[in-house]
Amino acid sequence: MGVNKPEKKQTFKMPHLFWIMIGLLLVASLLTYVIPAGEFGKDANGTIIGTEFSYLGYQTPVSPWKMFMLVLQGMINSGAVIWTVLVMGAMTAVVMATGAIDELLNWAIYKLKDKNENILISIMFILMVYLGGFGGSDALIAVVPIGVVFCKKLKLDPICAIGVSTYATLIGFGTGPTKQFITQMMMDVPVYGAFFTMFISMNFFMVIGLIFLLRYVKKIRKDPTKSLMWSEGWNPANMVVSKEEEEMLNKGTKLSLRTILILVVFLGQYIIVVAYPLLTGDTGSILYLMVALSLLVSIITGFLGGFSFDRIGDEIVKGLQSMVFVGFVIGLAMVMSLVMTEGHIIHTIVYVLSRPLMDLPRAVAGIGMTVIVALVGFIIPSATSKAAILVPIIKPISDALNLDPNLAVQAFQYGDGFTHLITPFLGWMIGSCIMAGVPFTKWFQWVIPKVIVFIAISFGIMYFLTESGWTAF
Repeated sequence: MGVNKPEKKQTFKMPHLFWIMIGLLLVASLLTYVIPAGEFGKDANGTIIGTEFSYLGYQTPVSPWKMFMLVLQGMINSGAVIWTVLVMGAMTAVVMATGAIDELLNWAIYKLKDKNENILISIMFILMVYLGGFGGSDALIAVVPIGVVFCKKLKLDPICAIGVSTYATLIGFGTGPTKQFITQMMMDVPVYGAFFTMFISMNFFMVIGLIFLLRYVKKIRKDPTKSLMWSEGWNPANMVVSKEEEEMLNKGTKLSLRTILILVVFLGQYIIVVAYPLLTGDTGSILYLMVALSLLVSIITGFLGGFSFDRIGDEIVKGLQSMVFVGFVIGLAMVMSLVMTEGHIIHTIVYVLSRPLMDLPRAVAGIGMTVIVALVGFIIPSATSKAAILVPIIKPISDALNLDPNLAVQAFQYGDGFTHLITPFLGWMIGSCIMAGVPFTKWFQWVIPKVIVFIAISFGIMYFLTESGWTAF
């Protein structure tokens, strides 16, 4: 008789984003048959009057077939946004391929290795936050092994290894001043228009996040059994850095002129994009400027990196390929908006959702948006995907509540930014736990109080920004 093999447990797996988007489009199509059609009143300038709403008295359904027929129109309407995203993705691929980011990290670690422990951790943390804030992508999972060796050398537990790598980069990635340009384009607000506010915000949350990490380091230094990894077998007395790992920390003896020039060119483009509308007063040409700069940065950094003409072309193609599906999703988001608009249900949905908030302070609406985005973000960690799903709803709600769209973008950023640290659906986060040898349950236990504090603080910031009449700076 054969031995019965134990059945493998079926674990839940999120469907591919393509099917999520198609499913949502079909749901939107079917809802045009069910939700009563209605419209808000508009003034002479076409601006929605949030206090004037009426039902049409008849349905204007959009069939599933008509929904698919609207796909091309959605792509056309989103063309400027899609192509800007594609070209910026190509530029990022070229910069990453030069190895300048890797060399910067190696150099910084080498220079800091003999410093005081808290200073060393702090500078490493700040460097990672800025890396996530300006060059962040899931490719930064590659810095986790550096964090692991770094903490082994200091005899800190694996949670600290994630703390100085992925925890830091995700704080920068979630609150950075350049990370919401897709949402800003979809919300029709100036790209990087709130650069300085977001930059200050990133640094504020960076300090809070660093304080949390240093407190934990102090606690396990005082009593190693307080480490969440103690029960998993971690013991500082048994930590040894191998020769290969030591070489990893010592290989960045100098920062080359090549890398310095690449970083100056890469970061300089953001300064130009932010300064351009302030100096010229021209906000309508930002996307043209971003595409032009992205292409120039791709070419210049490629040559600075020693690439041949063919190699630069190949890296640009790779970058474009990596962003094609992102562009497709942005187009599908526009299709969803078209379906709900032609079906005359978008105003009805907005009216029902916003009516309870009409008699409350506007600041509550901004906080409510943050909560909604955070809840969706736990299930769908991709910022682009959340924007595709939520912007068609959030944008008209902000109009109906007379809430500046820049505030809606800020609410989106805070709702999106911190759930990255706790969602099991983000490969970047789960992969980091695997690479550092930290069970996700232990990581969740450590980070969830921090995320709650971050989100609570973001509520306070949203309230202040709304009540102070902030628009963008």
